[in-house]
Amino acid sequence: MEESLEKLKEIIEKTDNIVFFGGAGVSTESGIPDFRSVDGLYNQKYDYPPETILSHTFYRDKMLCLDAQPNAAHRKLAQWEEEGKLKAIVTQNIDGLHQKAGSRNVLELHGSVLRNYCERCHKFYDAEFILNSQGVPQCSCGGSVKPDVVLYEEGLDNETITRAVEYISKADVLIIGGTSLAVYPAAGLIDYYRGNKLVLVNKTPTPRDREADLVVQGSIGEIFSRL
Repeated sequence: MEESLEKLKEIIEKTDNIVFFGGAGVSTESGIPDFRSVDGLYNQKYDYPPETILSHTFYRDKMLCLDAQPNAAHRKLAQWEEEGKLKAIVTQNIDGLHQKAGSRNVLELHGSVLRNYCERCHKFYDAEFILNSQGVPQCSCGGSVKPDVVLYEEGLDNETITRAVEYISKADVLIIGGTSLAVYPAAGLIDYYRGNKLVLVNKTPTPRDREADLVVQGSIGEIFSRL
């Protein structure tokens, strides 16, 4: 671990063109559950019928973690951006913690629970409105209010994808952290990387480990707090 950390420090010190590509593992240390890990939502056993798990009540209880705070990984990325080293964050997360930590150029591939819109008149509603509503949230016009989140079987936003590809393709260093690289098309974006150093930081192996110049295995919050 110490040798890998030193190598990562050296890579970061020598560049001012980093792009970070992150997944759910970046936010688990802030108390937000992921989906695929041993303790993730997919592997939890619920004494609820499918109708409850797919309900708005479950969404409020498990997906709206409005009290969560940024961890060391979020803060370090915001610091690198402030220093001019990090050009963009491309994230699969929908929790808004990167922005809460101070990051400004955040490309949210799967949207955000902090943005909610009426499907009829497109009026904006914040996450507190959703949290404090009952059943299906209703707009003042009578329409249903839906989170600005990409669901399975829905396409990603074209503008976000285009910007992510542009940043990734032009980066000197691409750091991938807290993701199993199992969700497509998001994971496929790293195929556009043509830079010098590909770094993977994750608790478990990923399908791209062999392609990486450096693999650091462990908690991303702990690792980033030592950089």
